[in-house]
Amino acid sequence: MKKLAFIKRSNGNHWVGDGFPVQSIFSYRDIHEEMSPFLLMDYAAPTKFEPTEQRRGVGKHPHRGFETVTIVYDGQVSHHDSTNSGGTIGAGDVQWMTAGSGIIHEEYHGDDYARTGGPFEMIQLWVNLPAKHKMAAPGYQGITSAQIPEVALTANAGKVRVIAGEFLGKKGPAHTFSSMNVWDVRLNAGSTAAFNLPEGHTTAIFVLHGAVKTGDVHVIQPSELAVMQREGTELVLEAQQDSVLLLLNGAPLNEPVVGHGPFVMNSREEINQAVDDYNNGRFAVAA
Repeated sequence: MKKLAFIKRSNGNHWVGDGFPVQSIFSYRDIHEEMSPFLLMDYAAPTKFEPTEQRRGVGKHPHRGFETVTIVYDGQVSHHDSTNSGGTIGAGDVQWMTAGSGIIHEEYHGDDYARTGGPFEMIQLWVNLPAKHKMAAPGYQGITSAQIPEVALTANAGKVRVIAGEFLGKKGPAHTFSSMNVWDVRLNAGSTAAFNLPEGHTTAIFVLHGAVKTGDVHVIQPSELAVMQREGTELVLEAQQDSVLLLLNGAPLNEPVVGHGPFVMNSREEINQAVDDYNNGRFAVAA
């Protein structure tokens, strides 16, 4: 049975542009080795926005060397990038963008949501690319809730939405460059759920709402990330309340991580090249 390694809490709150008030749960600057292949998690906890005709969000900015994964729980997020890809996602939907060799994108509240206002909640992950895929062609996957398989847990314990990877024979729609599972998990109060995961892989549970106890005695509270030991294959969770979790699991890349703001590569030389390529207009543009 997997045991708890440690609990990671927010590094602090900040705004991304004027549309995303987030808690920085972890980044490549603190626990990238323990969380590989995941580089960063920002959590926009439930916030209410008033109606507006203005565009709230963050303007054009570059990325290279990894992927961004935006999961919306409430509200709407619109994305547009330099390959002329993009779209608007709402509650239950996911945007999975491959920055790869270089992309410039912008993210805003969806127009419909901005006009009505209301509750807003989302997570953005940065997922590292293996060295051999750092310079992959940029891409965009707009994944609707209807495309995400939903698997009921036994004994009415809850359900798992499979965004990436596989659970009980159901495969998630997201294309990934390394082995990983990204699951949206809902557990009912008083239930116990067991998950079989690969030996030696990174496993972490982030609690958005509710509270769950791991196989030992620790209760994971909202906005806490429980990083599990890599030994063992069975993860057991007991829901103390109705709970919403994000389960992250993946094969560690075991490669150097060198980051500079929106660029994450394997060496300082590659970072210098990324900066030079961006400054000289060599990131992806629409044909």
